[in-house]
Amino acid sequence: MNLLKGKTALVTGGSRGIGKAIALKYAQEGANVAFSDIKYDDIAISLEKELSAFGVKAKGYASDASSFADADKLVNDVMADFGTIDILVNNAGITRDNLLMRMSEAEWDIIINVNLKSVFNLTKAVQKVMLKQRSGSIINMSSVVGVAGNAGQSNYSASKAGILGFTKSIAQELGSRNIRCNAIAPGFIETEMTAKLSDEVKQEWAKSIPLRRGGTPDDVANCCIFLGSDLSSYITGQVINVCGGMKT
Repeated sequence: MNLLKGKTALVTGGSRGIGKAIALKYAQEGANVAFSDIKYDDIAISLEKELSAFGVKAKGYASDASSFADADKLVNDVMADFGTIDILVNNAGITRDNLLMRMSEAEWDIIINVNLKSVFNLTKAVQKVMLKQRSGSIINMSSVVGVAGNAGQSNYSASKAGILGFTKSIAQELGSRNIRCNAIAPGFIETEMTAKLSDEVKQEWAKSIPLRRGGTPDDVANCCIFLGSDLSSYITGQVINVCGGMKT
């Protein structure tokens, strides 16, 4: 369909899981894709080849999204290689689940830095590009636990809830320059992280979801295609739950 033909996207945390699915879907839709992860390894090299097979330009970068300096350098490097950034997907994220009574300061700090500060870092760095272009779409990966909370995930929930407030604020700040900012709140998505769960746990979880199944990375990636394309040109400051009706 080439919904993203001629656009360049930057996807953080793009080597694996949801980030990889987004990168692949974007390439299928004609976008040039820059993606980053904490390290540039064989997995990143393999993904570069997969993306390039769609006839687009693709390149991976080693970058720590939680580092302000790394984020600024990443945007500058992508601009040097691609010449533009039309879509930013702030997807980098990790978990360190624990009950508050057992949670260490380190477990709190790393989640806030990787999940929330990274969104500030990359958005701050890319806004100068998009302001000059007077166009752009910023997509921030939140979570349904950022909407509703979840026991044992106060650090993760806080980081993902913070993304929602940030998204709505940036939408208001940059809207007059034709720059949109939206958030996606995935529910139970079957990735490498959830693969560690037993089938019994997954089945019990599925029973609480109206669509009676976990989501796939492609389910989230398809929403990213919509928000990155001109189909959503009048949508900004919104949160889209991709959760099978889990939080409705």
